[in-house]
Amino acid sequence: MAFDFKKEYKEYYLPAKQPRIVDVPPMNFIAVAGSGDPNLPGGAYQQALAMLYAVAYTIKMSKKGDRRIDGYFDFVVPPLEGFWWQGDGGPVDFAHKERFAWISAIRMPDFVTAEDVAWAKEQGAVKKKLDCSAVELMTVDEGLCVQCLHMGPYDDEPATIEAMDAYARAQGYAPDLTAGRRHHEIYLSDARRVAPERLRTVIRHPVRAV
Repeated sequence: MAFDFKKEYKEYYLPAKQPRIVDVPPMNFIAVAGSGDPNLPGGAYQQALAMLYAVAYTIKMSKKGDRRIDGYFDFVVPPLEGFWWQGDGGPVDFAHKERFAWISAIRMPDFVTAEDVAWAKEQGAVKKKLDCSAVELMTVDEGLCVQCLHMGPYDDEPATIEAMDAYARAQGYAPDLTAGRRHHEIYLSDARRVAPERLRTVIRHPVRAV
């Protein structure tokens, strides 16, 4: 049976609807950085998603090809994630999506190396005629965070974030959004197929003890 990160690490992918403090370990991702409104048809964000899924599924399906990845085990491609900011960090303004900077990412098993990603990018160019050169392998060490399951449209996230901040402060923590610690979302629903009111999104914000 394929390894499923969502099922094996429920504390990070299926959190409660109420805010909780969590200590997130380092994780490896394939990622594409960009900027601009993610809803722009054919824009940089949409192009980034195509690249990420092409590379992710090429690595997953390598078991059926000639390449043998050291330490490989079959896995379910994890959900899409996103790190978002505006300017030099701090809270994001959802009313001005055109000002977004972002890193779109998909978690990868620890056996995936930069060489494996480079191979998968080449395969994307050859087999899918897709330029995947912007995809990079990166490690994110988030550490101490407050997180919550947000139900509903993305534009309604500020209310959930307000509740997360209030909970964190009540527990003796302060928000710690900086140039290196970002607003983080994990998309458990496909926005193309799910009504906005039924969307499920993990929201995670870094915090520090005070």
